[in-house]
Amino acid sequence: MEIVELSAKEPAVRRFIEELWLPYYRELESTVDVFSLADDVDLVAEELPFRVDRLDSEAYRTWIAVDGFTDRTPLAGTDGEFAGYIAAEIDEAPSVFDRPDRLFICDIYVAEPYRGTGLADDLFDRIGNWAREAGCEEFSLNPHVDNDRAIAFYKKLGFERTQYHMVASVDD
Repeated sequence: MEIVELSAKEPAVRRFIEELWLPYYRELESTVDVFSLADDVDLVAEELPFRVDRLDSEAYRTWIAVDGFTDRTPLAGTDGEFAGYIAAEIDEAPSVFDRPDRLFICDIYVAEPYRGTGLADDLFDRIGNWAREAGCEEFSLNPHVDNDRAIAFYKKLGFERTQYHMVASVDD
């Protein structure tokens, strides 16, 4: 299993969206009460330019775990299976706040056949290397309140709840 940084090249990003991003969000849709994807759009076509733009930023990165990856094969064309991913961005502390820079975990997903193998820990190890290189002293993330499995995993890693995220309808 190799953990490979995703470049901003469209073929690789398209494969990532189709094989990891979309299955992750479809799974969230089925397990988290307040989450759903749009029905009336081509999700891959809509996500592709957004994801390519983000990957062009120095402050955002995605790593993909590929089972069967070889170094000489472009990520989009590898026969290896995309097993999971982690995406994060640097959250620099404004000078008016007394807190360290953080690495915000945007997404982490491990495909069903690879769960329980330690792959999620390996993905966090990889992102930890980037956090240290970027001078970040903390991780942060916002799991969905209904995602009990993810919350238990984060607690095992040492994450603690520090705030609530609340939403309300404008019309209520």
